[in-house]
Amino acid sequence: MSSRRLSLALRRARLPSARPAARPIVSIPSPTSSTTSSISARPFTASSTVAADSTRQIKYTSDAYPNIKRNPNFAQVTAEDVRFFQELLGAPSAVVDGVTSDNAADDIEPFNSDWMRKYRGHTRLVLKPKDKDEISAVLRYCNEKKLAVVPQGGNTGLVGGSVPVFDEIVINTSRMNQIRSFDEASGVLVADAGVILEVADQYLAEREHLFPLDLGAKGSCHLGGNVATNAGGLRLLRYGSLHGSVLGVEAVLADGTVVDALSTLRKNNTGYDLKQLFIGAEGTLGIITGVAVQCPPRPKAVNVAYFGLESYDQVRAAFREAKGQLSEILSAFELMDGRSQRLVHESTGNKYPLEGEYPFYCLVETSGSNGEHDLAKLEAFLEHILGEGIVADGVLAQDETQFQAIWRWREGITEALSHLGGTYKYDVSIPLTDLYQLVDDTRDRLTSLGLVGEDDSYPVRAVVGYGHMGDSNLHLNVAVRQYSKEVEKAIEPWVYEWIAQRNGSISAEHGLGVAKKEFIGYSQNETNLKLMKQLKALYDPNGIMNPYKYI
Repeated sequence: MSSRRLSLALRRARLPSARPAARPIVSIPSPTSSTTSSISARPFTASSTVAADSTRQIKYTSDAYPNIKRNPNFAQVTAEDVRFFQELLGAPSAVVDGVTSDNAADDIEPFNSDWMRKYRGHTRLVLKPKDKDEISAVLRYCNEKKLAVVPQGGNTGLVGGSVPVFDEIVINTSRMNQIRSFDEASGVLVADAGVILEVADQYLAEREHLFPLDLGAKGSCHLGGNVATNAGGLRLLRYGSLHGSVLGVEAVLADGTVVDALSTLRKNNTGYDLKQLFIGAEGTLGIITGVAVQCPPRPKAVNVAYFGLESYDQVRAAFREAKGQLSEILSAFELMDGRSQRLVHESTGNKYPLEGEYPFYCLVETSGSNGEHDLAKLEAFLEHILGEGIVADGVLAQDETQFQAIWRWREGITEALSHLGGTYKYDVSIPLTDLYQLVDDTRDRLTSLGLVGEDDSYPVRAVVGYGHMGDSNLHLNVAVRQYSKEVEKAIEPWVYEWIAQRNGSISAEHGLGVAKKEFIGYSQNETNLKLMKQLKALYDPNGIMNPYKYI
């Protein structure tokens, strides 16, 4: 690359000396407020991600998975049960009753189905307790009566884990929405399970801290659901997983026992670390009602760069250089293939950030406390990767508007895919050397089977890949005109066999739910599965907690 072109690229990428915070701070209620309403800078809602044909009937999960049979040991909800819950919870809005009322179908449907319009249950009763005591009473009653339940937060999951399969009672945490406390000295936030992630993050922003988790669904998902699924997201590279940042958990077991492990200490070396049982358990052992989370100071200088690259080998090379040269300020390194960016362009009509199109793109975010120091590192990094020919072209955001616009090219992929119909989503961990090969092999396999094409005679529209390069986490997405067993059988279990052969994980951050329950053996051995089943039997002997899922 000529020095003139490199110089022009650097001038194009140069940031102003005064750089605003990563995201605008929006005023939200204090911890004493009676609500934590959703205020979103980058909104994610069910309506924004439903496929264009939103009137299409969602197939019942029980029909899509005919091998799953309703447990005959579970009772069916009666009018007497409904009266008990109405008296217990008091508020009319706390019980959505489709058992004794014929007019509740429309109110219940959002709790029965997921935002992808892929999973749908048969529940006729939704309960919305306001605190752990009400959840304790609800579960104690359900356990005695053998009434199965499904814990549900913002219902933004991707594997069918938060919606019923049959007629399980939905226990929704939306009324449990209080931020209980925040210690500015230690950075520990204590909050109800139903607090929306973005509300928590904006609350922390006012106090110059941030939540160590960032998701595209942050405007809808709940903290309890995040912890129950061990959500990963966009900040894991910098701040680690929730297994490390969650200091304490308050949860209720199937028999109504309240587990108070809501420690706010970073060090507590006294016995088994019980909170870890609930992190990632997807509500199969109990319902999380409160969390204590270690929250880092909010970076004063945040920058984002967007690069075009000619090959996956160059993506790997760019990541190596980013780790070496940006090191302690590197907070995100996202991979997007050219097809995913083309879909975003087609769905939004937005102009590409770069002048040309490339097979691969990377989004790199840095976060630090010294703007001049970070800028110097970024310039050195940019000069090196351009000079070495690793990156073909790139830009750095010069203001808050550009910062948000660049992130939308990554976060807009899910919505862009939703406009195509349905999407088979595979959230996997694979060693970096083979990470993108899965996308190519999947596309080749489906094409060879005659399933991929441009017109409606082909079920598959596109196969795209993107994800968290820094975590070896790939999101393989197969966009289809409609869900079909023909496509599903072509992908599964082949995709899981492919991953197992490379010692990967079939679920990196989305969990197991219904979608991956039968495939857990590709990532866990018999000994581990036996221990998991023993834990389930110990804490939920009647099996009422989120049945038909996980293990």
